[in-house]
Amino acid sequence: MNWQSFKDSLSAHPEAPLQFEYASEQYVSPAYHITEIKQAQITSVDCGGKMNAWNEVVVQLWVPEGKAEEVPMSSAKALKIIDLVEKSLQIHPDAPVKIEYGDAAFPTRQMLIEEIGTQDGEVRVSLVADKTQCKANDRGGECGPKKTEKPKVVLQSLGSSLSVANEGDCCTPESGCC
Repeated sequence: MNWQSFKDSLSAHPEAPLQFEYASEQYVSPAYHITEIKQAQITSVDCGGKMNAWNEVVVQLWVPEGKAEEVPMSSAKALKIIDLVEKSLQIHPDAPVKIEYGDAAFPTRQMLIEEIGTQDGEVRVSLVADKTQCKANDRGGECGPKKTEKPKVVLQSLGSSLSVANEGDCCTPESGCC
């Protein structure tokens, strides 16, 4: 999901509580805060030697120790944080969004948004683990350095010295040259 679609989904239900599901039926504590919104410019060279560049937006969630809330922040409150961030940081609307979350029971990781929907009066953001990929393979290229064919070399015995022969000059078993 890109940044603009994420914001539009929140805007559709501004008063609804905003909940994040990081695993099946596992939700971020309602006491969470959006502590940071980052825009990362990624520049990479893949295994096929092609340079790639793109932006990603990472929304970081944090749950303070010992804090308990019964209802998570509303979509409107999240949008106020987003507005504050966008006053200082111009975020590309087509940049993919990742949600960063972790706690004592769930290792911190960046997850993709699988879908955003409403359920039981909440806006629910379902997250899915990001996975690695091979960009060279995905674009139909070769994975790894290009393979170059080595020239075939045939060795033949000429008395006591060895020499390199052309492929057409090679001895055959019935020729008597070996």
